[in-house]
Amino acid sequence: MTSHDALLLLSFGGPEGPEDVIPFLENVTRGRGIPRERLEKVGEHYHLFGGVSPINRLCRELKAAIEADFAAHGVDLPVYWGNRNWTPYLADTVRQMRDDGVRRAAAFVTSAYSGYSTNDQYLQDIARAREEVPGTPEIDKLPVYCDRPGFLDPFVDAARDALGRLPDGARLLFTAHSVPLSQPNRELYVAELEEAARTVAGRAAPGTPWELVYQSRSGPPSQPWLEPQITDHLEKLAGEGVRAVAAVPIGFVSDHMEVKYDLDVEAAGRAAELGVAFVRAATPGSDPRFAALPRLLMEENQ
Repeated sequence: MTSHDALLLLSFGGPEGPEDVIPFLENVTRGRGIPRERLEKVGEHYHLFGGVSPINRLCRELKAAIEADFAAHGVDLPVYWGNRNWTPYLADTVRQMRDDGVRRAAAFVTSAYSGYSTNDQYLQDIARAREEVPGTPEIDKLPVYCDRPGFLDPFVDAARDALGRLPDGARLLFTAHSVPLSQPNRELYVAELEEAARTVAGRAAPGTPWELVYQSRSGPPSQPWLEPQITDHLEKLAGEGVRAVAAVPIGFVSDHMEVKYDLDVEAAGRAAELGVAFVRAATPGSDPRFAALPRLLMEENQ
């Protein structure tokens, strides 16, 4: 079926206890000169959830779902998991793959889009890990999958469900992580987001007004980032008389911290202040349709 002899699930990583939060954030921001007080401020978001990001748990669930999909389709390949910023670190996973005799692996990253932080940086992570580990296997990153049914279909169902819990006249807001306007491949990232949002809106609720907004900005105010931010846009919509919003986190594959805090706490709180009913749609997570994507992409990219 494939010329690969393993699959590598590659993700961002996150803290799994209060003592992990600051070291994790130091990993994320290494080389950027972020002051300690800023890290502690961001760390408060994690401490609201016991110092635990859901992302590692969600990766374990996705890994198990991928393994179940492999088993159901007769694919006899091991699935490994490595992170950019926290344990299990990618280099450690690559070392284990080498020791297990893996020669060529396909890498499925938990980011669906093109762009620097969503695609290119993962390629750099792979290259760096291979340099660090002598005798490492070849690792081929699988293509972006923002246009694939396995990614979009769960969002269609989730958007429809979210709208169904709101009164008539609700607006669809598709959200994604903002990036600096200067970031390489930013235009392609935006174009893919717009197309994914258009597809999901058209299938979930034809004729419902929708817009693409951004969240999770982290740069200095002087640096221009993709806009509008969701909280700012909620204020605009409230001023126009919109009274219900379904937020669809189209830029994310799972409910990690940027979803749990920036949408479920911050955006939901602002909507409540404005008198706007707010429902956040689910992400694909370990949906079997999403978990089938690595197998389907491997079949296409032998």
